[in-house]
Amino acid sequence: MTKVKLTLVKSISKRSPSQRATLTALGLGKTNSSVEKSVDAAVQGMINKVKHVLKVENI
Repeated sequence: MTKVKLTLVKSISKRSPSQRATLTALGLGKTNSSVEKSVDAAVQGMINKVKHVLKVENI
């Protein structure tokens, strides 16, 4: 499995409720918070939904 580091680079305010829920489910709440995730189909879909507010780095 591929691991990625996700960093929230934009605020979650003014985002749709579904995007906020997706970011919370990924474990991101505050700007510049980071989390490492193993990528599977579900996580990849979540990343694609909110990729405009994330910085994604391969580990």
